[in-house]
Amino acid sequence: METSLKESRAFAPEKSFQASANVGHPAEYEAAWQASQKDPVAYWEAAAKSLHWDQTWHTAFEGKFPWVKWFLGAKLNVSYNCLDRHLPLLKDKAAIIWEGEDGKSETWTFGKLFEETCRLANAMEKAGMRAGDTAAIYMPQVPQAAVAMLACARIGVTHSIVFGGFSSHALRDRIADAKCRMVFTADVGYRKGEKIQLGQIVEKALEGNSPIEKVIVLQREAASPLMNKGIWWNEFVGAQPPTHQAKPFDAEHPLFVLYTSGTTGKPKGIVHSSGGYLVGATTTAKAVLDLQPNDVYWCTADVGWITGHSYVVYGILANGVTTVMYEGNPVHPHAGRFWELIEKHKVSILYTAPTAIRAFMRLGDDIPGKYPMKSLRLLGSVGEPINPEAWMWYQEKIGKGRCPIVDTWWQTETGAMMIAPLPGVTTLKPGSATRPFFGIQAEIVGEDGKPAGREQGGLLVIKHPWPSMARTILGDPDRFVEQYFSKFPGLYFTGDGAHQDADGYFWIMGRIDDVINVSGHRLGTMEIESALVSHPAVAEAAVVGRPDELKGQAIVAYVTPKESESGTDLKELQDKLKKHVVLEIGALARPEAIFFTKTLPKTRSGKIMRRLLKDLAAGKAATGDTTTLENPGLVELLN
Repeated sequence: METSLKESRAFAPEKSFQASANVGHPAEYEAAWQASQKDPVAYWEAAAKSLHWDQTWHTAFEGKFPWVKWFLGAKLNVSYNCLDRHLPLLKDKAAIIWEGEDGKSETWTFGKLFEETCRLANAMEKAGMRAGDTAAIYMPQVPQAAVAMLACARIGVTHSIVFGGFSSHALRDRIADAKCRMVFTADVGYRKGEKIQLGQIVEKALEGNSPIEKVIVLQREAASPLMNKGIWWNEFVGAQPPTHQAKPFDAEHPLFVLYTSGTTGKPKGIVHSSGGYLVGATTTAKAVLDLQPNDVYWCTADVGWITGHSYVVYGILANGVTTVMYEGNPVHPHAGRFWELIEKHKVSILYTAPTAIRAFMRLGDDIPGKYPMKSLRLLGSVGEPINPEAWMWYQEKIGKGRCPIVDTWWQTETGAMMIAPLPGVTTLKPGSATRPFFGIQAEIVGEDGKPAGREQGGLLVIKHPWPSMARTILGDPDRFVEQYFSKFPGLYFTGDGAHQDADGYFWIMGRIDDVINVSGHRLGTMEIESALVSHPAVAEAAVVGRPDELKGQAIVAYVTPKESESGTDLKELQDKLKKHVVLEIGALARPEAIFFTKTLPKTRSGKIMRRLLKDLAAGKAATGDTTTLENPGLVELLN
């Protein structure tokens, strides 16, 4: 007899973890959390004191949605907070452990990272780059990408990182929109055993009119030709001194612009501040990831995404913790590559995406079973809601039943984690991001903007500004207001559907575009997908709604069967899955149609692009921005 995932057990904090956790006493946590909900500004003001400020603020917070300022009058340098202040004690400690697909690795100490950052900062200033300028970074997952970020922050140049998997067209558009004067790249990157010709992509992106004056190229292949406007990284840095005086900048100085795709129109250039952003990233990293001095921490995200900004580089280095960077595919050259790397470097914290977890599930339990991974003490999930089945597999097969899982909800626009458990104190529920972080006032509201009751679905909003929130959309403040603050004036609308259970825990249903209204009933695609994936024959699933004259919307599912199901009668499996969904959720959630596919359309960051499936289900051509798509062929149907 099958058991509904609604009956899944909760996971209480282990006493041993609780004893050593940064926030480990339940009563103290609850008191601090309640206080932070009543006075968010006081909480963040206290949290900000953990950073080095060249000049303190005269006012902690000013304004209201959408236009706010934090730490008014204060000055700091983000690079100084990640590097200089650690040198007296941590100069020889590993800051970055880098590894490539072929097993070659490098260790960069805080001292080395500081010196290389200073050399590049000096070279940039010599080349005429100044505070207020913008530079693009289009690089593979290598330490020099972090160096470019930190050097920009050091001299007040706003950086715009474009993920190294984007096309030349996407890169050109982002460079033009941000008016970048300089771009950092490499001649090649490596993935799946192949070379990615990054230099050539940049050269094509700069054809015609371009604001780029210099291209700084990290040479990795001896035979690589130098491109137009290019100068080799080593030549550019040359004999620059390994020291540089970090300049203090206003807390509201723009640290970076990061582009995120909209459902329609051109990508949005999300602008983040220096002071507020770093306070949010550093504070959440320490508490939610329970960072300890001896941790070897690995977030598998690329620096080209917000997770890479906040939880590969800035939030981790600012806490003086060792961060791992891996360049390559998770299952190349073999399916145990991730687990092998954890063993080799004694990784203690792993922060990865549900998409990756489901892919590993599909490959079978025997592969991670070959690796003890005894160094792991904490697991994290990021990028999209994790279905309970994947959560439990992650906890049992990777965490070996002993590691807490922090399921985190946040966005490019939020800059830092917003809803997440605190390991050591929060009782975990598979599939729930649990409670808002300190100082984050989250709420579920109905279409009328009024609070929804417990166990009722609705829309996720944030009621009070927080330090790491986006300040605007570059060059388009009207779009910023329209996108996030027009639906519910006075509130930040996340665009996600969610509900709170009887314990006040938040369950993220997915993007509101992915909430299906069937005969007046709102059903979260995430819940239906979780039900499908809980079936032993299913590796991955995506659910969308299509127009229906009778119901308003009908449920359509795209399912990737496990490899072990090859040869299975698909009509029979279709019937079984429909019955399984009814068992898990109810008859209302029964899919109208189920299509079996070899692959699902995903962005290069691993998120399923459901709006393309929605177009496909409705019989329409794909619309909107597809520059982030990993597999442009969409889906190959098996039935």
